[in-house]
Parts: sequence; structure tokens; C-alpha cells
Amino acid sequence: MPYKPFQSTYYDERMRASPALLRARAPYLIKNTITGFAICSLVIGIYTYTINVISQDEFDDVVVPDEPAKRSIAQMQPNSPPSTTQSVQQAVAARKQ
Repeated sequence: MPYKPFQSTYYDERMRASPALLRARAPYLIKNTITGFAICSLVIGIYTYTINVISQDEFDDVVVPDEPAKRSIAQMQPNSPPSTTQSVQQAVAARKQ
């Protein structure tokens, strides 16, 4: 006799839905289908709206530097990476130029 870990009155030995399960689910079939379509429509609508709004954004106000900032000789040494304050100061200086 094989081991059966789960015994259910709604499924047979081949795990097919029994007529009792189909009868129990029948009143909710239409309501669940309508709810599923509503949720899917809402998600697709939000996604479409978001893509349309983002695609209209213009990046004219973003400052793009002409060339990257030059690093000094002291910072090029492999033993001493630049500190955070030095990096911030360089970024501020590059932005002012």
C-alpha cells in the first residue's frame, strides 16, 4: 500500500477535482473571473500611465560635464584612496567650472 500524506474529500487518487469541489466553486466562478479581470486591468492601466508620464520627461535642466575631472598626483597613489571630503570638494569644484 503506497503512503498517502494527504487525504481530501475534494480530490480523487489522481488529484483531479471531484464533483463536490466543482459544485462548491461554481457560485464564485463568475465573481472571481470579473475580479481577476478588474485587477489585471488596473495593473495594466497604472503601468501604461507611468510609462507615458515618464516618457514625457525632459532632461534639459541636467548639467552634463564636458570632460571628466582630472585627478591629482597625490590621489593617484594606490596606497591612499581619496577621502570622502576630497571627493565631495572635487565634485563641487567641477560643478562650479
